[in-house]
Amino acid sequence: MRHKDENKSEAIFQATVELLNEIGFSDISMSKIAKRASVSSATIYVYFENKEDMLGKLYVKVKHRLSRSIINGFDSSLSTKAACELFMRNTLKFMLDNKQEFLFLEQFSTSPLISKLKLEDTSPLFEPLYAFIEKGKRDGELKQIGMLILLSYCYFPIAQLALAHFKGQAEANEEHLGQIIRMSWDAIRA
Repeated sequence: MRHKDENKSEAIFQATVELLNEIGFSDISMSKIAKRASVSSATIYVYFENKEDMLGKLYVKVKHRLSRSIINGFDSSLSTKAACELFMRNTLKFMLDNKQEFLFLEQFSTSPLISKLKLEDTSPLFEPLYAFIEKGKRDGELKQIGMLILLSYCYFPIAQLALAHFKGQAEANEEHLGQIIRMSWDAIRA
């Protein structure tokens, strides 16, 4: 068995993310990924069983990075409102600092491929965020509706701001972020 080099694995992941954002799922191939990563096609199979295995592991890896960024600074002393604001600020920071990975997640999460793959459950990664939402519901600070619906009112406006920023349609600045945070809080608070 060949020795695995973490640098090669990361190069393969980065090449895959870049190519997926450039050409999409239908046109990507292991040979294109290998060429972009400056490795042989055979090297990819040292790290991954097949393209689906690689894409699934890449998705989980990016979700791990996202979760670490999103929950950075969370602690039990935060109010529900402060936790929601921190979540939104951290989310936008991740999106702006990791454009390629964010665009990959956006594309992958709407792809039919996601339902075909047996992916690791990433929900435990976001447990601190879920705990704040549940506490906010128990304390009567948040509407008594499903977790995903509440979070969607905080996540999707931020994602749209990041996408508009990348397209040059709107600036992801403090003014716009503040407006979105206030509107999202108004939408989810009890």
